[in-house]
Amino acid sequence: MTFKLDIEATLKKLLAQEDTDNDKKITVEDQGPKSFTITSEEGHQHTLSGTYHLSNLLQELILAKENGDTVAFISLDHLEEPPVKRISRMIREYYWNGLTRTMDASGIESLLKDSKNETLDEIAVLIVYVPYHDEQAYSYYSELQKKLPLEVVRLPEIISPEYVRGLNDKPGILSLKLELVNGEIKGVPFVVPGGRFNEMYGWDSYFESIGLILDDRIDLARAMADNFQYEIEHYGKILNANRSYYLTRTQPPFYSSLISEVYIKTQDKSWLESHLKTAIREYETVWMVPGKRLTGFKLNRYLAEGLGKPPEAEAGHFNHVFAGYAKEAGMSILEYEEAYSKGDIKNPALDKYFVHDRSVRESGHDTSYRLEGICADIIPVELNAFLYKYETDFAKLIQGEFNNSFNYNGKNYTSEYWEHKASERKELMDSLLWNDTEGMYFDFNIATGAQTKFVSATLFTPLWAGICDAEQAASSVKNGIALLKEKGGIASCDEASRGAISEHRPQKQWDYPNGWAPHQMMIWKGLKQYGFEKELQELVYRWLYMITRNAVDYNGTIPEKYDVVIATHKVFAEYGNVGTEFQYITKEGFGWMNASFQYGVSLLDEGLIKNLNDLVPPDQLF
Repeated sequence: MTFKLDIEATLKKLLAQEDTDNDKKITVEDQGPKSFTITSEEGHQHTLSGTYHLSNLLQELILAKENGDTVAFISLDHLEEPPVKRISRMIREYYWNGLTRTMDASGIESLLKDSKNETLDEIAVLIVYVPYHDEQAYSYYSELQKKLPLEVVRLPEIISPEYVRGLNDKPGILSLKLELVNGEIKGVPFVVPGGRFNEMYGWDSYFESIGLILDDRIDLARAMADNFQYEIEHYGKILNANRSYYLTRTQPPFYSSLISEVYIKTQDKSWLESHLKTAIREYETVWMVPGKRLTGFKLNRYLAEGLGKPPEAEAGHFNHVFAGYAKEAGMSILEYEEAYSKGDIKNPALDKYFVHDRSVRESGHDTSYRLEGICADIIPVELNAFLYKYETDFAKLIQGEFNNSFNYNGKNYTSEYWEHKASERKELMDSLLWNDTEGMYFDFNIATGAQTKFVSATLFTPLWAGICDAEQAASSVKNGIALLKEKGGIASCDEASRGAISEHRPQKQWDYPNGWAPHQMMIWKGLKQYGFEKELQELVYRWLYMITRNAVDYNGTIPEKYDVVIATHKVFAEYGNVGTEFQYITKEGFGWMNASFQYGVSLLDEGLIKNLNDLVPPDQLF
């Protein structure tokens, strides 16, 4: 049945009746009657009941309005759509498009309105930094500068930490790949996380691509791999994100996984060959340089190379760090911070602090007590699992697609070469990071010469990478899930590891009680690979139930993260929760959360999907 509705009249009546807190959403917190009658073209009346159906009506009216219509023809199938089907459809049909950006003329205008584009002028001026050797980009943006408020800056051939620090007062966007399409230059598209994150992020892009591939958006997954390649070729690394202040900082490595998964769909061998060469280059020049991200233990760490404090942090974020030094120097905190940031004040203790701080941000886990103040001294379980996956991916691709012979940079690589690398890494990880007594992997602190014993969701990443033997896998699953399983899935760490929270030790967003999509997705894949089907189904269900329940109750909200202990999107630690601030309808969700929903649905048994549509709480099932 289809209902013909006057959009403005229906919106006005619906919101006046049901949006009692005037936030332009219909949620469980509104105190309206939760009942609204609509009339079909044939005069048939139908009463919608409950928050979910009423918020669906609101969303469908807004979609029609944004399409330029004054009258909406709305199907009852959409208004009373089962929630799992609706969330998945909205992600597939709307959210990916809402999150897609380009760095060409059509995409630059939205960047001009971005909240990170700080300017003293009333009219925003966007600084676009272009790599030294990309003549096409420099020419393109220079022409664009004549039409739009841009400032185009060519980067030097060698980008030093000193140079990057000098850009702190003039932050800007870094160009990504441009290509010629039918005689016109177009930006290779990328998917942003959402909300205030209006740029291409490193590990977010991989996890988003899992959902994109499931939704048959191979074009976007492939495009993000192409932009990764551009970043490595022109900036020397996959960037934390394409902002000027990230030039010295990478993120957790997933490039080999991305190109492998895209190739399965495209079977484009020349594309794969090009990207495999770039991935080997990244492995060797970003991760395996001795004394930098490769430690003396022959395992890896995060080490963001830069100077001073991370400029993207909001004003006052480091007041507690600078306060004592400022007092000792007889200066205000702001004066001391500015002098230190410019290099006018030398402070080795602060230098060390910020090496760790920037490295935490490079790790993607910004921030967590697992890494705070020690990150550059830590050999993390997950980073070495990711690099083991690189090594085994290289071996499989060279063996299966290149007849066990692959030439890069004058050297011939075989699968045996990479298998040996992976075997060596596993031996080192088992020696340094595996704990027989606890039956789990732990990070290793180089400075103290001991494991940290911080119980983190990252302990499962060796299952994702295929490192564990059967006994290690069983032990990790048994012990890890017992410590980390909560109402809404796996917490980032256990409460004991996080420790007591106080005014002087505030909650961190990557710690208990919060849960994050990339952790869940890697855990699910690891459980599936090792045959832990019962545990897989339960953990997927708990996570999807939390997403579904919150979306049903809160007008379709799909946020950046959740408090998994009480299974809510109402998370206020540090930076709040991106993806919760919108009116009428979310048009983006949040990148890796969208992907986790699509991936979870692909793994869940049909019977459990029915339970999910009926919103059966997990504790009634498991």
